[in-house]
Amino acid sequence: MLKNLLPLLLFWLLPACVFAQSAYPSAMPTMTITAADGQESEETEYEGSAPINALFCAHPENVGSYTPYYEWRFSRQGEEKPFLTRYEEETTYVFKESGAFLIELYISFVEGTDTIEYEMDSPFMVNISESKLEVPNAFTPNGDGVNDVFKVKEGYQSIVSFEATVFNRWGKKLYSWKDLDGGWDGKSGGSNVPDGAYYLLIKAKGADGKNYDIKKTINILRGYTEAAGKN
Repeated sequence: MLKNLLPLLLFWLLPACVFAQSAYPSAMPTMTITAADGQESEETEYEGSAPINALFCAHPENVGSYTPYYEWRFSRQGEEKPFLTRYEEETTYVFKESGAFLIELYISFVEGTDTIEYEMDSPFMVNISESKLEVPNAFTPNGDGVNDVFKVKEGYQSIVSFEATVFNRWGKKLYSWKDLDGGWDGKSGGSNVPDGAYYLLIKAKGADGKNYDIKKTINILRGYTEAAGKN
């Protein structure tokens, strides 16, 4: 009787054995990017402007009784040696420099003398653009909803520090701002300043190491109507 049941027992045990062998420890790593505008997205490759904040999560699977040892390697494309190594299950990094970066995860799952190595099929990639910063020569704070605030031109990229200050012709400080999306509305102390020329000073730094030291004259032209295109 037992002899007849043996093939049947083996048949039922086989799938369980196969399953046990296939459920080895592994991982499903993710990279979540938070851009300068606060937007979050999960990516495997990212190209954009600095600074950006990246969250890297290992998401281990089927760990069981194994102990995982994590190793995140951050390197520049074309360089073999990583410039940074982290050993947490989750880690964050702020990219402030331009260039192409590779981020790889290695895990050693250890149980006694048994070790299972995990390596990503392909690394995460982050490409940070070179810096760009331009400013206009004039603005028209006349309340028509067009060009009412003096600010840097759209399309700026990879600016990691910024401060702008406006002075009048006698060197009196009228306004300053540190937010790239901020600007000057042509007022000082709550009142409109007269039309004319004012002095702008900008100190900024790009992710590529470029220093911006912009000194220029800007003009207020309230009598100019942008919608009509005339004074």
